[in-house]
This record gives sequence, structure tokens and C-alpha cells, in this order.
Amino acid sequence: MNTTVKSYTPKPADVTRHWHLIDAKDQTLGRLATQVSVLLRGKHKAIFSPHFVTGDTVVVINAKDIRVTGNKMQAKMYRSHSQHPGGFKERTFAELNAEHPDRVIIHAVKGMLPAKSIRDQMLGMLHVYAGPDHPHAAQINASEAGHPVPAVPAKSTTPRVKKTRATAKPAPEKKEG
Repeated sequence: MNTTVKSYTPKPADVTRHWHLIDAKDQTLGRLATQVSVLLRGKHKAIFSPHFVTGDTVVVINAKDIRVTGNKMQAKMYRSHSQHPGGFKERTFAELNAEHPDRVIIHAVKGMLPAKSIRDQMLGMLHVYAGPDHPHAAQINASEAGHPVPAVPAKSTTPRVKKTRATAKPAPEKKEG
């Protein structure tokens, strides 16, 4: 007896995106980044597929109040290079968190997402703010009320007219003389 199991691949119409609001105040950086990466990838959904973005949109507030354990405040280093001579920069966690607290969380989440082309799509659904104020209150409230945001915008109802040679404008006539 040979039984076959059919695999399921989600379609863009099957995905409904919700908005999640996460308060980073007094949360550990690694644990918060893990939670955010699971939501962005869509691993909490039954239709998860590793090659397709099925995740939700995440808004993180109070990024400046993130907590790290041990001596990471001074020992954790963020390094970058501008590809120019002398362009190497090295900052501690404390320096980067004082200047750009959103980049600390984005960097941690980026490291937990797969290094594939869909990582940029997932990071596009991440919104990080240093303080408690954010411009996404309407989307989050609509999502909590049971009105998920569709993954793909609705198709236009206006019919597309296909141009053919018969419907194209004739070329202007050349004047001689």
C-alpha cells in the first residue's frame, strides 16, 4: 500500500498579515529579537513556508530601554567598514544605543533571519521606534479588532487595454520640401 502525502505551498492570497505591537522596555535584547524574528518569518502560523514570506508586521516601541545581560553594555562591539581606506568603525553597545537605539534591535533581528533574498522583505515589515510614540496605531487597532491587513493589495477593477498595432497611434507623416 503506497500512500502519498501532498505538500502545501501558500499562495499570496492565503496569507493574512496582522500587526503586532511589542514594548521593548526592560526586555532582554536576544529574547526580544527571537520573538520578533518568529513573527516576521511567520513560524507561528500553520501555513509557514521557509521560501515564502508568511509573517506579520511588527512594531517595536521603547527601543532605548532595551536590556542586555552581563557586561555587554561595554563589551559588545558593532563593527562596520565603508570600503574606503581608514573607513573601519567600531562602536560599543552603549554608544550605538545612545545614538540609534533602533539599529541595535534591527541588527539583532537581522542576524536571526535567514540570509536569503526574502530577509529584506521581512525586515521591511519591522518598524522600530526609540520611544513610545509611533504612527501605526490605526493598523494595530484594526488588526486587534479582527481586520487583518491583506498581504497583497486588491487588484484594480479597471480593465487593461492591450495595445496592438491596430490600436496604436500612426506615426506622423513627414513633410517634404
